[in-house]
Amino acid sequence: MSPNKAFIFLALLSFSPQLFLSFSSAQQDNGLLMNYYKESCPQAEEIIKEQVKLLYKRHKNTAFSWLRNIFHDCAVQSCDASLLLTSTRRSLSEQEHDRSFGLRNFRYIDTIKEALERECPGVVSCSDILVLSARDGIVSLGGPYIPLKTGRRDGRKSRVDLLEAYLPDHNESISAVLDKFGAMGINTPGVVALLGAHSVGRTHCTKLVHRLYPEVDPALNPEHIPHMLKKCPDSIPDPKAVQYVRNDRGTPMILDNNYYRNILDNKGLLIVDHQLAHDKRTKPYVKKMAKSQDYFFKEFSKAITLLSENNPLTGTKGEIRKQCSVANKQHHEEP
Repeated sequence: MSPNKAFIFLALLSFSPQLFLSFSSAQQDNGLLMNYYKESCPQAEEIIKEQVKLLYKRHKNTAFSWLRNIFHDCAVQSCDASLLLTSTRRSLSEQEHDRSFGLRNFRYIDTIKEALERECPGVVSCSDILVLSARDGIVSLGGPYIPLKTGRRDGRKSRVDLLEAYLPDHNESISAVLDKFGAMGINTPGVVALLGAHSVGRTHCTKLVHRLYPEVDPALNPEHIPHMLKKCPDSIPDPKAVQYVRNDRGTPMILDNNYYRNILDNKGLLIVDHQLAHDKRTKPYVKKMAKSQDYFFKEFSKAITLLSENNPLTGTKGEIRKQCSVANKQHHEEP
């Protein structure tokens, strides 16, 4: 789901065409290509798509994981699969950070990687697997198919120390969220569309009890409160317990514009959901997306594309990991 406390491009929030053109031209030169593997591994994208489908049949929640992965990886300085690295003696994994709470299914990324290694050893990067699994996961959830470029290479180090500076948090002000996404070239309707990912999946009680205890947030729709209290009966929930509220009770497994109708009706679970529906900069787009799924999908597709092309490693930078959870033992260049 983006950089950086230091880089606050306020102009992007009002959306300057010149700025957008400069971001667009920068992204055209970032070394990524459509169908990058067409000669080196022609079946690569098909293998990823088939694996995502198979995994979705067995474990429906994998699609939510793929969607979260692209946000948690690509928003933190670079789309380089640093998220997938596990902790070592010298380095803490991004997966261990509080902001990564609830992320899971990383072992199934390894399943996809193994299928690719059988077909084309040492060719397809983990960062491209992460991005394309998100694209195909979005389709599994009823969302749009988004053509995305490939050719990313993998980073060698965790970016855990940069997480809080780059990754927007659900408890931050809407201004901070807009600024962090804006620094990646994602404009206000793009931010509103990306948060539409809250249309699927669930929110753990640890993330929302501050809206229920010691007193219920008066901004919440009174009709929604009994359900939330029933699902989250403890003011200090056990983070290891399976206590959560579905983000969208109506269509919890479908990526759709129901989220926007819910937040306009004060049924958003997180502070950022509530702010999105009421801040004067974002509310017009929330209303537009509540009325038009096509408009939501159009802006969502543009924003996912920008996210997927954020500062990739290409050319001789980085490496192609043999295993997605660990950097290769030998390397020539630090990214």
